[in-house]
Amino acid sequence: MDAVSMLFVEDEEDLRTLMFEALSERGYAVTLARNGRDAIEALRGPVQFSHVVTDVNMPDGVSGLQVALEAAQLQPQANVVLASGYQRAQLPPLPPGTRFLPKPYRLWQLFAAIEGPA
Repeated sequence: MDAVSMLFVEDEEDLRTLMFEALSERGYAVTLARNGRDAIEALRGPVQFSHVVTDVNMPDGVSGLQVALEAAQLQPQANVVLASGYQRAQLPPLPPGTRFLPKPYRLWQLFAAIEGPA
């Protein structure tokens, strides 16, 4: 796979590091964000992401759902995956085209969510 640019948003440092390594090994050029504010700043920057993966629950007042909405507006070409420990039915409507990934998930489930058919 050619390197594609991914924004991975996760507030837990250990998980962020682990996923950076796994996704980089898979061929992604990964940009990390530790919260929703950093993610939105990255979305407003010069990098065009092909994928955005974010957890719903984020510290500092900007949720993953807000990140998904910003991604849909600012970078509509990006495939957005929203991960959550909540059930899908417990969340408000997701932006069109956003994929839901229940937590906890395994690497193969993440890969399937980001690489599978829309």
